[in-house]
Amino acid sequence: MSFEIQVRRADETGTMWTEFHNTTLDKSGKPLHWIWDSDIPLECMAHSVRIRSKAETSKIWSQWSLWETVLGLDTSNNSGPQIFPNEKIVEEGSDIILCCIGRKSQILKEFFLAPPLHVFSHIDSQVRLLTVKNVSHQGVPHITVYCQESCDEEQCYDHAVFFVGKSPDAPNDFSCQTQDMRTVTCTWSQGGDTYLYGRHSPKYTLYEEFSQKKVPCTVSCSEQCSCSWDIGQQRILNITVTVENPLGKKTATDVFDVTHRIYPAAPSQLWEECTDTKITLYWKHQNKGIELFCQTEVLLPDGKVELHNSSDTHHYASQSITLDGLQPYTEYTTRVHCGAAKHFWRWSEWSEARTIRTNEAIPSGKLDIWREITPVQGGRNVTLFWKQAPSFQANGENISYEVTWGKVEDGSKSESISFSSVYNSTRISIDNHSYRISITAKNNVNYSLPSVLIIPSTTDTKELKEEQVNGTDDGVFITWNPRHIYDNYIVDWCNFPMLQPCDLQWKRFGPNTSSALINSAAFIPGVRYNFQIYGSVANKASLLEKKTGFLRELPPVLDPVVEKVELTFNAVTLCWDSYPTNESQPGFVRGYHVYVSPLQEDCSLKGSQKHVLPDDSVLCKYTIENPEEKRYTVKHLSSNTKYKLVVKAYTGGGETPIVNFIYIDTPLNSNMLYLLVLLVIVPALVAAICRWKMKWVKECCCPVIPSPNKSKVLSFKEFKIGSEKVLKISDCIPDMLAVDSKAEAQKLHPWSQLSSMTTDDKIDDNNSSCIYLNENEERDFTPTSTPQTHTWFENFAYSSHLAVESDPYQLPKTTEASKPELSVMLYQPHLCFDIFKEDVASAPRETAGRKTNLRYVSQTDVRCLGRKL
Repeated sequence: MSFEIQVRRADETGTMWTEFHNTTLDKSGKPLHWIWDSDIPLECMAHSVRIRSKAETSKIWSQWSLWETVLGLDTSNNSGPQIFPNEKIVEEGSDIILCCIGRKSQILKEFFLAPPLHVFSHIDSQVRLLTVKNVSHQGVPHITVYCQESCDEEQCYDHAVFFVGKSPDAPNDFSCQTQDMRTVTCTWSQGGDTYLYGRHSPKYTLYEEFSQKKVPCTVSCSEQCSCSWDIGQQRILNITVTVENPLGKKTATDVFDVTHRIYPAAPSQLWEECTDTKITLYWKHQNKGIELFCQTEVLLPDGKVELHNSSDTHHYASQSITLDGLQPYTEYTTRVHCGAAKHFWRWSEWSEARTIRTNEAIPSGKLDIWREITPVQGGRNVTLFWKQAPSFQANGENISYEVTWGKVEDGSKSESISFSSVYNSTRISIDNHSYRISITAKNNVNYSLPSVLIIPSTTDTKELKEEQVNGTDDGVFITWNPRHIYDNYIVDWCNFPMLQPCDLQWKRFGPNTSSALINSAAFIPGVRYNFQIYGSVANKASLLEKKTGFLRELPPVLDPVVEKVELTFNAVTLCWDSYPTNESQPGFVRGYHVYVSPLQEDCSLKGSQKHVLPDDSVLCKYTIENPEEKRYTVKHLSSNTKYKLVVKAYTGGGETPIVNFIYIDTPLNSNMLYLLVLLVIVPALVAAICRWKMKWVKECCCPVIPSPNKSKVLSFKEFKIGSEKVLKISDCIPDMLAVDSKAEAQKLHPWSQLSSMTTDDKIDDNNSSCIYLNENEERDFTPTSTPQTHTWFENFAYSSHLAVESDPYQLPKTTEASKPELSVMLYQPHLCFDIFKEDVASAPRETAGRKTNLRYVSQTDVRCLGRKL
């Protein structure tokens, strides 16, 4: 049968809800019912409903019934305003419509929420509606609604409190179990918070479906909820747990066989029996008659955990397990838990942990020992070191160490000394014989096996070159050349090289090892560590190689101090001989950088590399790759220039920033000064001297030939031949005349017919014509008694056409007998040269360049007619 149901409200004309309801009718005539939840409380206004029906196979509906109206309280006489709905629990996330109904004679003035929420309101004179969408908890446990009429009396107010919460979650992990087959305990987790407390908090009930009985137990909840009760003889159970609050309820079900849900009680009362390598552990349990399977957990000294299983087939009240293969005098922590051997369900809780120490035993393994030999006068000091190797076990308390030593050759009585466990080194003095040294550990039981070292009779003092090795982030990596004769290798070093004692450390390596990464928590960057590699055979060690290196190199702490500067005009030599390159440096000094630059410009010196500083200034960099070369000459500098220089050492860690410079001034170039003197000063000096001695220089280098027209000698009484003035020899006697040959002289005598010499005496071929020179002195002329042949000349520098009428060398009386107009002062020659012999030296005032004719040479001072012209 199908029914159609419609609902409408008093303030609405149309239908606001339609629903179809199908049901099957029976012959009992039981009345049918239908439930509809209104979003508006029914008290707020009148609601009307009607219904019609039809058979399922029919398409025709019956007539509608009449509207059946349910009146709201807005038509009743209330004593004051009322707030609906009556249910004060609101589910979080839902929508709710609240209404306030006032009295007929009053008007509603206010209707609001606290805390305020976003609402939709419907206003009427007597009824007000508030619609709240998606209600949230908002961190407050409730919402308060206030309603007030227009009057001020107490009955004009009303308020209601609504609690916002959630329906409970279904019980999680719901399960039931038993420890003794009589009592069952069910457990589950609560789920999320419902925000409802007190009487509105969730309520739990358990129900057994097979017996149709409520489970008689009290639920207790903390982290988990649990409930226990006695099941009697029942073995199959179907348990349903229900959790419920005003907003809803949830259920969970568990169906089980009790024999399959055994959860044993935790073992108790643990005790043990032990030896040096074995522990037998005992415990008791409460699950009598139940076969248990137990598991023992053993915590080893290294933190690892071992599990050992055991079974109890005899159903005894106690059970045990034996643990063997343990270390002597070692603590072990144990605990036990058990489960049903048949139909295992889960482990019981762990028993209390119990710590057990095994008994003492003889120390196992050997000590790891090493030595440091220092030669002294008459013998050696041997410092012995020992430590517990990884394979060594003390196996007891009260550990002590015994050192024994004696000579190998003669088997004399050995010496020994004991030390407590706090010592790990000692020093003994021995002579230069070979010694056998042994060290043993001792506890309360006995001694360990001895560790032996043989000190040879001669200490190996050969010098080995140290090789540099590189460090890594994990340590210092070293390698060595293996030798097949050794059965192991030892590498030793000092953790603190600068201290005494230096905390000597060592490591042993097998015969097939040729490299190792040496690391230590004491290694720090910038410290140089020295490593010695020894080969050992038959307990005798020999030094093989030496290595030195850093965990990480750092830049040098100090810069080289330039102790000496040698300057030239184009180079500077720097010396820093005292700069150390040893272990004091925080890295291997690889070399040096010399930086140079003029103060006022970028550097471009030949042979250098460009280096840019952080401030973008540029320097010239020279690299010296030999750390022992502590002298360098920077060339190609400019003279008379200021430079800044710095020397930086660099290591594998680089170099420190450039901060301090030294400043130099190159001197002036002396060669340039000399050149300047040669090119400027000397010519200037020569010019000055030449100017000072101009007349002398001019006379020596380029004498001026006087012009006859400008000469003072023309200031005489004129005698002309044609238009030329003529100076006769009788007027002025020249300083010097030269006649190249007799023939020339003969030609120059046109006045010979006037000579007073009429003798026909032939002149001897050996006779020579002479020139008489006047030394600017007047001399008396004394004629010789012997007749002489003389040659007279005119000065043809002035005229070549003059005829001389008389002999100038005649005696005064003879001269007077001549023509009166040719009276002259007699000239007495001072010197007479043979003018026909070419090797005769010229007079001091004669110039070179004799030709084939008569030449006038020079004339400075002459005396004419007794006066100077």
